[in-house]
Amino acid sequence: MNRLRSALWLPLFDDLADPRVVARLAAEAEEAGWDGCFVWDHLCLQAPPVRQVADPWIALTAIATATERLRLGPMVSPLARRRPAKVARETATLDRLSNGRLTLGVGLGSDRFGGELSKTGEQIDDRRRGQMLDESLAILAAAWSGEPVRHRGEHYTVDDITFLPRPTQRPGVPVWAAGFPGNLKPIRRAARLDGFFPVGLEHPDRLAEVVATLAELRPGASGPYEIAVGLPFDVDPLPYAAAGATWWMPEFDPGVPLDTVRGVLRDGPASPGGD
Repeated sequence: MNRLRSALWLPLFDDLADPRVVARLAAEAEEAGWDGCFVWDHLCLQAPPVRQVADPWIALTAIATATERLRLGPMVSPLARRRPAKVARETATLDRLSNGRLTLGVGLGSDRFGGELSKTGEQIDDRRRGQMLDESLAILAAAWSGEPVRHRGEHYTVDDITFLPRPTQRPGVPVWAAGFPGNLKPIRRAARLDGFFPVGLEHPDRLAEVVATLAELRPGASGPYEIAVGLPFDVDPLPYAAAGATWWMPEFDPGVPLDTVRGVLRDGPASPGGD
């Protein structure tokens, strides 16, 4: 069985829209033996009574300064609505601030939950956003190298900019891609990266199928590869660890009360399993 790490996965709404509260939760989680603290990345959400929303990068900065060991990051950030050159600066700066603890979760995002793409004039076509995501990832990898970036693509231009300082981690910040297990395209994208975050996973047998597909797509690959699963906090994560999961994140509903989060936090991380 894989060693199963545990992370809080915080929706930054209402009670959790205050970065000071989130930072205190992260510090408490670190003291209680948790391994990570990841946050949602949304501008708005049509899920009354949610009214307040925090910025993920500011919240992650607060987490980084309040902790010493926890892995942290957005889970996941829809890169198609962010400028990749700006993300390159943000990720490098945050990785250095956290002494190399940043993981960048990425995905297509969706207009279904709050109209946050259409309401801000962003691209709503899934195929086009997928192209933008892949182009952004190419720019980020080039930026993290510390070499001059000369990119002229269909969606973005970066004309001879060197992004220094580099992130602490080498060759760059680990990237995990999200996607539905039944869709092969995001799995193929994830196979080129450092980890996969399956969305809507309903059974550990389904995860085992995904892990097998990833193994086929990564022949001869070396180094760590992460499989992160979000599950209701009353679901036993250990069968998923047996199927290949390396990270467990208990799911919280948007607008979750702070006391509920603290209760899960105090119950402690999952049993780590074998190495």
